[in-house]
Order: sequence, then C-alpha cells, then structure tokens
Amino acid sequence: MKKIFILAAISLFISCDNTKTPTAKIQTGTKEITVEEIWNGAFRTNRMNALNSMNGDFYSLLNRDRDAGTSSVDKYSYETLEKVVTIVDSKNLKRLKSFSSYSFNNDETKLILGTNFKQVYRRSFKGTYYAYDIASKKLSLIGKGIQEPTFSPDNKKVAYAKDNNLYIKNLQNNSVLQVTKDGKTNSIINGTTDWVYEEEFAFVRAYEWSNDSKFIAFLRFDETNVPQFSMDIVGKELYPSQQVFKYPKAGEKNAKVSLHMYNVNGNATRKVSLGAYEYIPRIQWSNTNNVLVATTLNRHQNDLKLYKVNASNVSTSLLLNEKDAAYVDVKDDLTFLPDNSFIWTSEKDGFNHIYHYGFNGKLINQITKGPWEVTNYYGYNPTKKTVYYQSVENGSINRGVYSIGLDGKNKKLLSNEDGNNRASFSKNLNYFINTHSTTEIPPIYSLYTAEGEMKEVVKDNGDLKTKLADYKMSPKEFSTIRINGNDLNMWMIKPADFDENKEYPLLMFQYSGPGSQQVANRWNGSNDYWHNMLAQKGIIVVCIDGRGTGLKGRDFKKVTQKELGKFEVEDQIAAAKKLAERSYIDKNNIGIWGWSYGGFMSTNCILKGSDIFSTAIAVAPVTSWRFYDTVYTERYMQTPQENASGYDDNSPINYADKLKGNYLIVHGSGDDNVHVQNTMRMVNALIEANKPFDQAIYPDRTHGIFRGKNTRLHLYKKMTSFIEENMNSKKDNDIKIKG
Repeated sequence: MKKIFILAAISLFISCDNTKTPTAKIQTGTKEITVEEIWNGAFRTNRMNALNSMNGDFYSLLNRDRDAGTSSVDKYSYETLEKVVTIVDSKNLKRLKSFSSYSFNNDETKLILGTNFKQVYRRSFKGTYYAYDIASKKLSLIGKGIQEPTFSPDNKKVAYAKDNNLYIKNLQNNSVLQVTKDGKTNSIINGTTDWVYEEEFAFVRAYEWSNDSKFIAFLRFDETNVPQFSMDIVGKELYPSQQVFKYPKAGEKNAKVSLHMYNVNGNATRKVSLGAYEYIPRIQWSNTNNVLVATTLNRHQNDLKLYKVNASNVSTSLLLNEKDAAYVDVKDDLTFLPDNSFIWTSEKDGFNHIYHYGFNGKLINQITKGPWEVTNYYGYNPTKKTVYYQSVENGSINRGVYSIGLDGKNKKLLSNEDGNNRASFSKNLNYFINTHSTTEIPPIYSLYTAEGEMKEVVKDNGDLKTKLADYKMSPKEFSTIRINGNDLNMWMIKPADFDENKEYPLLMFQYSGPGSQQVANRWNGSNDYWHNMLAQKGIIVVCIDGRGTGLKGRDFKKVTQKELGKFEVEDQIAAAKKLAERSYIDKNNIGIWGWSYGGFMSTNCILKGSDIFSTAIAVAPVTSWRFYDTVYTERYMQTPQENASGYDDNSPINYADKLKGNYLIVHGSGDDNVHVQNTMRMVNALIEANKPFDQAIYPDRTHGIFRGKNTRLHLYKKMTSFIEENMNSKKDNDIKIKG
C-alpha cells in the first residue's frame, strides 16, 4: 500500500507566460546564514501535498486540520485544480479521530485508512488500519499492529501481514483467514521482506493479488541461518535494552527466499520452482489473470531472469534473461501493455534506455537511443501509443521530461530545458505536475498537459526567494575538471566577497557511491546552505562526481567493480592536487567531508591522500565493506571470500597509521544500516597506531542522525567548530594574502 503523508503547503503566485515555468535568479544580500536557521526550517521550501492520482482526470490529497486534530481525503480536478468533493472526513468518523495514510481499491469505492504507526525499519511500519466504504460511510477495523494491507481487485477482501504471517479478511462477513502459520521473529517471514531486501531492493510488501482475486503470490523468507546482529539501546530506563535482528554481512548466509502461490478459493498453497537463484527482488502479475512474472538474481547480481509463472499449476517458463559483466540493476519499470507486450529498461547498449518486448521475450524495438541516460520511466498511454520518461539528454546535471512514440519516433521535450524537472502524471497520463528547480530557482510546481502545455503555476517559492535576497548567498559555479582521463562534473561555491588575489582554504564534499550524483542543477538542500555558511567564513567549497557515479553511462559507473574506494579515492585526491594549483587555493589547507559512503571516502582520502588533505570529517562511515550487507556490497564487490584484496586494499582501517591531519569521525549508536561497529573498529585502529583524532557518538540515533531534540543542530555546530578550528576560517584576516 502506498502511504501518502501530508506536507506543509502555502499557495503562492508569480507571473508567468503560457508555455514554460518562469525563472528568476537569487539576489545576494549581506545577512549571514546560521546553523540554527538551517535546522529550524528557516529555509524550508513550500512543497506540494503528496497527491494520489485517481481514475479519470482527478487526484486526491490527504489534508489535515492540525488545530482540530482531524484529517480528510479530498478529490480535486487536474483541469481546474479545484476541490470536487470531500471523500472522507475524520470529523464524521466515530471510531477514528484522524488518520495518516490512505489507499483506494481499484474502482475507488473503498479506502484503507491507517493510523498509530510504529516504524520498524527505514521503509516499514506497523499500524492500525480500517476499511471505509464511501457509499455507505461504513468504517470497519481491519487490524491493529498489521503491515501492508491491500484490497483484492474484486473489493471483497483485504490481505495483510502480521507477526510474520499472511492473513486475508473477508469484508463481507468480517471473517479472517490465516494463510500462513509458521511466521516467527528472526526466523520465518511471510508476505513482507527481511531487513536487507527492504533496504537494498526497496520494497516491503512481498505479496500480490492476481487480477481476478483468485490467487495471492507471496515470498517466504527463512532467516534461520542468517547471522544475528544486536545493538544496545540506551533509552531512558535504568538498564539498556537490545535491538536484535538478522543482518547478512558480505559473504555470510542470506535468508532462503522462496515464491509461493496461494489459491484463495481452494485454501491451498504451492511452492513455485524457479531454478537456481539467490534473490527474488520483484514479483508482478501480467495482464493475463493467471500469469505472474517473477524476477530472480544470482548472488553476484549479474544474471537477471524474468520467469512467467502459471498460477493454476505453478509451471514456469523463461521470459527474459539480462546479463552484465558487473551487475544488473533492479528497477520498477516493467510495464505490461494491453496486448501483454512489455516495457523494460536496460543498460545493454552502454546507457540506460527503454525497450519494448513481446510476451514471447522477443525484442520489438529499442524506444530511446543516444549517449545519455533515461532516469525515470513514467508510463505508457495506449490511446496515444506514447511513452513518457525523464532523462539527462540536455546534459548530465539537468533532467527533463519527454514523450516519445512506442515506435521510437516523435520525441518531444515537455518541460523546461535546463535544471531539474520531475513529473507526477495523472493515472490516465493526460496531465502532469512538473516540479522545476535550478541552483538559483527554488521549486516551482506547475500543471502541464501531456502535450507539454503549461496550464498554471500551482505553487512556487517566491517568499523564500525574496527572503534569501537578504542573505550573503554565493552561486554554484558549474564546470568540469579533467582528472585521470575523464571530464568530471564539478561545482564550486566561493565566498561572496571572493578576491582572486587571496588564498582560501578548500573544503571538498562528496558521496561518490555507485550510480550516485551530487553535482546537479537543482535547488538547495540543507548541506548547500551549510556550505554557503562556510563560504561566508572564507572557505571555498567544491563537489566533484568522480568515476563510479551515475548518469554518464554504464562504463563510467561500473569501472569501480570489485574495487570500491580505489578509483573514487584516486579521483578525489587527484582533483584536490589539481585544484591546489590554482592561485586562490591554499594548498596546505584542504579538507574533505562526507556521510555514509561519503564518510568511507573522506576517511580513505585523508589517509591515502595525507600529502594533500589536512582535514576530514566522516559521518556514519563504512570503514570495511566486510561489515556491510550482502545485497549492496556483493553487487559491486562479490564476496570477501572471492575478492579479499578488493575489500582490504580499500579499507581505511588498514591505513590508520597514515593519518597526519585533523580527523573527526561521527556515528549514531542505533544505526541499523551502517553499524557503529565500523566507527569503533576505525577508532581502535587509530588508537593502536597512536594517532590523535576527534570522535562523536550520538546515542540511539540511526543512520540519518536526526531523531531527538536539536540532534542535527548539535551535529552541524560540532562540524562547523571543527572546521573553524582546523581550517583557519574564523576571520577574514586568517585568509592569506598572496605576496
């Protein structure tokens, strides 16, 4: 079930023409940004409510009256953007004062309303859910402490998961059928995913109703032999508690996952045989009622297969086989057309593009082509025989929205040419809300027709633009830098009063993980304001996307295969040395920082690049890929048993004795993703090498280090102080005058 949460919304108006979103640049003032302003929301953008596209030219929004503590689902017209009707209002519900999520059945006659959520992991929640009949206004409890409830297509039942088992509730007589009975914590999971699938394959609901409501296909995870990980939770009680869960680290045993087919009418379950595989990252019904398509991957994740599964007799046949020397990405682009031919995206020609296949697995045609990447597939309109997608064909730092014929002809740019454009299409693909921003234009939400005609500005951030005009903001200067035979994308933020006759400290920011992108022509995030604040203090901030990052083709991205942390580190070190040749850079005062993969990078850089980097900050870093999960790590590294040198030659733990500069390492002790074990092992290596360093542990905080009062404020004030103390950046007279 798609959970739709409300976001703060304030309607604003700006003048515009009738074709494209208006643009206006940020003006620069004299007021200085503070860390407090960044983290108290002073620069937060106004966003569109998360809308849910409905049948026809309509969408719905979850609206909340925070003063009254109530909520409603309201229906709107795409054509007029006006409210048509209130579908349900909690003020009229006796048993439910408010709700935080909703989802429709297929014909939009019923709703599932969710409340009392308790987070499990990053994407998973348990909650209390109700079924609501729109016509009768009847509200009935589905269950408490349940996960992922979903209507059957015939609207008669709701399936859901609870306590690792799969259930079906009959909405006509309120009876509940327990489909599986072997579910057990840290042992057997039915109908939802385990930790590593949720984190790395990005889905939680592991069951799907057939189109005719006669079958439910579901995954079963046997975690029995997966090694167990535990974390102490300090909390507020006298004695700490423990969080214990199954976490397969690289080279260790995964859960044994299997596909099962449940016959709803026959109340019988059969296991589906899919040959040899390690993972089943997707299951999806085709447009044929009894034919499921299951995706399998081998452990190296370089051999992906699509299998057709006949639900009636659980027989299987191979539909498509995609292989790559490195790995094959798992995506959500598989789309079955009315004739059961299907859309598929692939990097097989060297760039990610859209392909059209028959249901016999034969290629019909390649729809998009060129030395650029498709970054999002939005859908197919069968009436117009048109495909809608997002790509970087106007430059890898920009993203545009396009349409193209199923035959690959009549391509058309529907959005602005520059900046970041992101579309949210109506279900029938007649309209879309385009979100447009650049580094100088805050997000503008505009209504477009599917032909690319801009109808109306729905929401802009004019007030924020006006507010920022009072601040000493420096623009991001985009360019490329030639490093190790490649032209790497780069942005640079200079102090507003930059003087080329002075020398400035340089701070490099990066992430550098496979397929990632930090150098993009889009609006500011919190880090961008912090970087601007550092520029106010006399520091030049730079970001460079090196080898291994995304949107420049398969070969550029996958060059780091089996060597995570080698080429990416070489590029950042070489870039620092090349930038140090510029007359306005203080070559003795160069720092680097990053979070997660970026923390792994910054740590490696100050160790392997000790002759150029004098300062580094690593937040929640991986310090050995031996400590990280199987799915992510082995996709790029294979197992430690197969590639020991790849793991160890690029682990900063093994280079602790090379530390010469100023190093701050930060971690949340409740990080279930990159465990604090990474930092503790790095700290031990530094102690054994007798190297001074700074450290900060945030109790019980997860990977984002944000829960709790003032957590992010405290972290960024600490990092600011560390930089001020170690990069001579407090006062203007700290900046060296050449000559």
